[in-house]
Amino acid sequence: MQQAPVAQQDFLQLIEANKRIIFKVCNSYCRNASDREDLAQEIIFQLWKSWGSFNNAYQLSTWMYRIALNVAISFYRSEKKSTGTLLLGEQVIEMADENLDAGLESNLGLLQQFIGQLKPLDKALMLLYLEEKPHKEIAEIIGISITNVATKIGRIKEQLKQKFSNLKA
Repeated sequence: MQQAPVAQQDFLQLIEANKRIIFKVCNSYCRNASDREDLAQEIIFQLWKSWGSFNNAYQLSTWMYRIALNVAISFYRSEKKSTGTLLLGEQVIEMADENLDAGLESNLGLLQQFIGQLKPLDKALMLLYLEEKPHKEIAEIIGISITNVATKIGRIKEQLKQKFSNLKA
């Protein structure tokens, strides 16, 4: 069932209510504020353009993640300016307790760095995995099978464990 066109004000309310999705994707794929702003604008534009294709059978967040990640991956590929790594923004992994053990805080920083070095699709998978999205929803967002989601996440987790092990050796 297709969604009827939405009024501009209603669309802006949807964006405001779900802006966290856009922020997380932008922070995951862009290193500086200017690029994040450009990417956010492009994501919002694409969401507006695609609103007519939204199907009520799916969750709004699934649809938004799918468009946001597709735009981010395209943006990343076309705007890639350096061979340096992209670090995940601090907003991706929110830490409520400021008194975290220094070792844990260091490990979280390393995890962010390692995830930032992943290929765009793998980075998207881990972003959704860290959001605790079910494999079925990740599959819908990314456009791959549930089995492929589980396999890829398992392999990425092994890669990340290996990177941590290499540091300790």
